[in-house]
Amino acid sequence: MSNNAFLTELEEVLTNGPADKRAKTLRRVTDLFVFGSSHFSEDHVKMFDQVFRHLMADIETSARAALAERLKSVPNAPVGVIRDLAMDDDISVAGPVLAESSRIDNASLVETARTKSQPHLMAISNRKEIAETVTDVLVERGDRDVALNVARNKGARFSETGYLRLVKRSQGDDELARTVGARPEIPRQHFLRLLSTASNAVREALQTAHPEIASHVESVVDKVASDIQMKAVLSHDYTAARDLIENMKRADNLTERDVDAFARAGKFEETAVALSMMGDMPLNLVERAMIFDREETILLVAKAIGLSWATTRAILMLCAGRSGLAADTVDNCRTIYNKLKPETAAQVIAFQRSKRPS
Repeated sequence: MSNNAFLTELEEVLTNGPADKRAKTLRRVTDLFVFGSSHFSEDHVKMFDQVFRHLMADIETSARAALAERLKSVPNAPVGVIRDLAMDDDISVAGPVLAESSRIDNASLVETARTKSQPHLMAISNRKEIAETVTDVLVERGDRDVALNVARNKGARFSETGYLRLVKRSQGDDELARTVGARPEIPRQHFLRLLSTASNAVREALQTAHPEIASHVESVVDKVASDIQMKAVLSHDYTAARDLIENMKRADNLTERDVDAFARAGKFEETAVALSMMGDMPLNLVERAMIFDREETILLVAKAIGLSWATTRAILMLCAGRSGLAADTVDNCRTIYNKLKPETAAQVIAFQRSKRPS
């Protein structure tokens, strides 16, 4: 068939063709594109994009899946059709391009990860390279298998928030803890936090993976024992503090300056209740952050409320108690706090809140 005849037939199919004929024409157009893709200009690719998307309308799933398989490895595959395939509800269609296509931008991957099924998230977790913005969603919304798979992916990159979520999810899950801890680039503070909740078997495995931290393990284990002991004997009475803060709030007289003053004066209960009320957070979440979670969650709570670094530092010092905080720890916290976005902090707090009883 000549090119002119084919173009005439294509126009007819695009206008009036039944589904079976559209599927047949789609296969022919796909052959034409794949075999000649390296020679097409961007304008040609855009033309194919329109044709593909017209032909895809109302055709059966198997035909769309076959198209996805053919286009997943094409470096200049039409962006529009690739995105349509990636957003398909059927994983047999979406899976190939989500896992392999280089033509999907991070914004589309994030949208898919936020709205589609767990098999869609699993497909994304298999990509050769995954940006932090994408892994943030995978470890927040993905099930345990997705979290484990993306943690195993050497091409995945994780933000501070991503590592915080992974470490939290690793509690009680030895396989996930070993996988997260074995990542060579895991930040030291997250690695030590992981050690503090890991089983003995996981600690031994992580010492093998990171021999340079063997000297830290004993001190981490001692800290865990100390935390457990403190949890058993510590009991805060928040009645007076709650009455005080509620009165201040009703009088519209509760400000950051009050939180800063409470923290600098060593008033734990008043600081905790004020943070809880200002951030509309459960008191037990704030208390746990101040007693057990140490710096990470305190930074999230403060950023979600919108506190300044000066006030946040005062809260950190209050929580550290007599032992205080090393200068490099304070500097690291300040760096993280300045980079942390309020909306990200709010999302992580909401995630933690959903995982803990109020």
